[in-house]
Amino acid sequence: MLVPALAFGTTMAHNHSHTGLLSLDYLFIVINGAAVYFATKEHKSLPLRILLWGALTIFAISLILEAKHPVFTILGYVGSGLLILGHLINLYICQIAPRLKYKAS
Repeated sequence: MLVPALAFGTTMAHNHSHTGLLSLDYLFIVINGAAVYFATKEHKSLPLRILLWGALTIFAISLILEAKHPVFTILGYVGSGLLILGHLINLYICQIAPRLKYKAS
């Protein structure tokens, strides 16, 4: 969840100037790709897997093409937000919901 937020913050702090940050963008994509892979590797929820992989795709394309058109900046924020939301949902499904179910029993 932290990496999309850091990418968002880095973009905001540097006013969309990617001079010297290009490799950082690719690093964010790789780290997010690994996080999505491990989050969805054995997950049974197809909608969550689609959400995370779709958000990663939007996020990655927008970071790569952000300098081409302002719409990619907006899409980057959308992809970042969706990645954070997907990871929060995954956290709930995998860790919080089972505890709630166990306490209710």
